Amino acid sequence: MRGSRASGKPAGRGLAAVALCFLLPTASVQAADVAAGRAKAVQCATCHGANGIATLPDAPNLAGQNEIYLVKALKDFKSGERKNEMMSLMVANLSDTDIENLAAFYQSIEITVKGP
Repeated sequence: MRGSRASGKPAGRGLAAVALCFLLPTASVQAADVAAGRAKAVQCATCHGANGIATLPDAPNLAGQNEIYLVKALKDFKSGERKNEMMSLMVANLSDTDIENLAAFYQSIEITVKGP
């Protein structure tokens, strides 16, 4: 039966919880400072390029990368959960705000993809 309250909870609460889960990640997007991220990214440019396109073959491109992924990756490098000697050194002194700003900056870079 649709809309039943068999569980004792209003039917709308489940939908509200799901909607909230989708809204929470965007809150950090709005709070991050892209300009501050661009300024902080100067230290990343040697490997990842000034425009987020890697200059070294072993470094990934960061331009257009998902902000949530980048925040997690950088925090994982900082905590040691993810291992890379260079990245561990680079993120050691980054604050959570620095990480969020860097991620917002790299996500803000528009990229185009050409098919074969």
